[in-house]
This record gives sequence, structure tokens and C-alpha cells, in this order.
Amino acid sequence: MIGGAGVVGRWTAQFLRASHPDVPLLIGGRNLAGANDFAAEIGPAEGVAVDLAAGDLGLGGRPVSAVVVFFTDEKIAGLRFAQSWGVPHVSISPGIIEIAPEVAAYVHAPRAAPVVLGTEWLVGATTIPTLTFARAFGRVRDITIGALLDEQDAFGPAAGADLERQTKTMPAALARRDGAFVWRVGDDAKGRFHAVDGTEMQATALSPYDVVGLATALGAPNVRFDLAVGMSSTRRRGGPLSTEIVIELTGEDHAGRPLRTRHALVHSGGQMPPTGLGVAMLLERLLGLDGNPPVPAGLYFPYQLLEPAAYLARLRQSGASILTLERP
Repeated sequence: MIGGAGVVGRWTAQFLRASHPDVPLLIGGRNLAGANDFAAEIGPAEGVAVDLAAGDLGLGGRPVSAVVVFFTDEKIAGLRFAQSWGVPHVSISPGIIEIAPEVAAYVHAPRAAPVVLGTEWLVGATTIPTLTFARAFGRVRDITIGALLDEQDAFGPAAGADLERQTKTMPAALARRDGAFVWRVGDDAKGRFHAVDGTEMQATALSPYDVVGLATALGAPNVRFDLAVGMSSTRRRGGPLSTEIVIELTGEDHAGRPLRTRHALVHSGGQMPPTGLGVAMLLERLLGLDGNPPVPAGLYFPYQLLEPAAYLARLRQSGASILTLERP
């Protein structure tokens, strides 16, 4: 677990440990003392100093069964190492316009190992509910997603850097409009949506892998994703913070009649617990820890690997609620 002592890494390890008490973990990071401290806390685990410039990542030949990276690995050192060992690789940070290095590495060694492009919003917490709601439709025409991060939510250094890069440094955000993939720039990159409590939120266009994944899986000609950072609906009511994902679908039902649905996923723990749960369940699925055969070599999005009913059940157990909303 490269970056495993960070916020998402800790949640991932805790979910894994709860389900698989005896699976040994390597907690890798540049701060060996921090990795050792968390390894001693979570056990059975070992802290290791990761060297991304070394072919063996500085692991000295330790055997591994999977590699997960919790920050943007510009050198794709973790992926190359995983391919050399023939073990699964999961990354959750690269933006959609940074996909090329991972895809190129996979294309040149497609039978080496499973490679998961994990930068879906909260690693499955958007795509899997959306695909579940879409079952009521014969055809989905529009997918509109608004994600709300509470300004008081926990951001580790890597997560903060990812958010800064994907909302301010990257020049455009991908969307689908009238069947064509387009880049939202300038005023077109500004958005708004209504939070769970009806408050209108000013938002910024974002393009996690959900945009291309859902557009392709459902054939929807119009897909957009907007992100707002501000006060969550639960905190406006005087309660603790939460994170929200508002999902609106329009199209026709199976009888060809117009249909529009509006749902929300709200997690009482904020953004980090569902992210960690998604990564933990991916590792369980990839390695066959869930009792099913391990995943063969291939290139995957998280929603292609996570079984919806099991995922949603554990998501609810972790503090999530799924709400049916009225139109604002």
C-alpha cells in the first residue's frame, strides 16, 4: 500500500483488517516512522520505505500479492513493479487527462496483471448507485451528477493535491454532450446543483472516470459532473458534516414513457470512509479474498469488479444513506 499511512490508506487498511484479520500488509511511504507507527497499530503489517526510483521499489524482494497507490505516481513505478510480479494494481488519483501512462503500460503487457483505473469519484460510490438507479430505465439520455464535499472534511496532503490539480491546474473537464465528448472550459466549466436540503451550490466541472464509464456503460448522450466544496446539508441543519452525491437521470422507462429520477448518496463520515471501502473491496475482489476466483489480467474500472448488492450493503454499514429526492 504505497501511501498507506495516509488518510485513505488508513481507512482501506481498517476495512481490510475488519474483514480479513490475518492478511499481512506492507504499509509503504516516504516517512518510514509514520508507516511503522500505523503498521504497529493495524497489524499484522510492516512499514516499508518506498523508493519509486528503484525497480523493486526498495522492498528488497519481499513477495507481494497486490499493489495499491494512493497518490499520483507520475513514474507509474508501482504499476511497472506490479506487472513485473504479475499482481493486481490499483491507483485512485490520476485525472482523466493523465490516463495515458497507465493505459500504455497495460497495452504493452496486457496479460501481465489486472490493472484498475480507480479514479472514480469515491471509488464506486457514484458509479454503482447510478448504474443501480438506471435499471428503471429503458434508455438513459441525461446523467447529471453533483458532488458536495464539506469544507471541513478531512483532506490528506495527497488528496488535497489531487483536488487542487484536477479543479484548478487542469485546463478543462470532460463531459458528454449530444453524444460527443467535449471539454468544458471557461464559463462552461462553471456549474450549479441543488444539495440534498435544496440549497443551490456553486460548482466546478470535474471529470473523474465516472464520466466516460457511465456514458459508455449506459449509452447516455449527455453526461456531466460538477463538484462543490462548501457546507453540507447535515451541517446546515446543525449536525455533523457529511459528503453528498446527487444523481439525476432522465430518459424513458421500459415502456417508453418519460422518466426522471433524482437520488442522493450521503455518507456521515465524509469522503474518506467510502473511498477506503472501495479500495478495500477492490483488493478483496482482485485477490479472491471474497471467496470468488481471483480476477484475470485486464484493464478495469472499479464498477466492473464490485458486485452491486454486496458493495451497497457494506457502504450502508459504513455510514451511507441512499435517498430518493424530489425535483428542486
